[in-house]
Amino acid sequence: MSTPTQDAAADAAAGRHRVGGPTITFGESVNTDVIIPGRYLVSIDPAELAEHAFEPLGPEVQQRLRASRIVVAGRNFGCGSAREQAATCLIGAGVQAVVAASFSRVFFRNAINTGLVAVECPDAVAALEAAGGEGDMWVDYDAGTVEVAGRTFHFAPYPQGLKDILDDGGLIPHLMRDSAPSTTEQEGAAR
Repeated sequence: MSTPTQDAAADAAAGRHRVGGPTITFGESVNTDVIIPGRYLVSIDPAELAEHAFEPLGPEVQQRLRASRIVVAGRNFGCGSAREQAATCLIGAGVQAVVAASFSRVFFRNAINTGLVAVECPDAVAALEAAGGEGDMWVDYDAGTVEVAGRTFHFAPYPQGLKDILDDGGLIPHLMRDSAPSTTEQEGAAR
């Protein structure tokens, strides 16, 4: 039997893998040149990049993006040139996840490596579209579920390694955590 403390810890851990809120919807084959134009690739600062996210689509789209937590898109999201800043600018804008019918594989890896949840769930994309294209969406990447329009859709849950990278805020923080000396190693070195 679990204790209240164990239950609270389990609830907190489960909540850590659940992200969501208001959505912004895009169509098919959203190119990285549209997500973040090439002239801004000299920066790696998420806040600075966020100022230019989806700039080619105009200020109204940019405002809607900043009010959204989930980007929803059709097939082949993130196609085009390989640029880590395409995921980084979304993080800087406050986006917690991208749910798409499919991704460019490079964008998918860049998203995970920068700490952005990326989920392929075409049924959830279709359900949001059928509900008018707007609304709240919730993603639980531990359980492998997307909740939208009063329905729950399933996708293959992330393997533990990807969850660890996301939990640590991306690949670099994950590698730094894994390479940091343990307390025991630090105590031994001090002797």
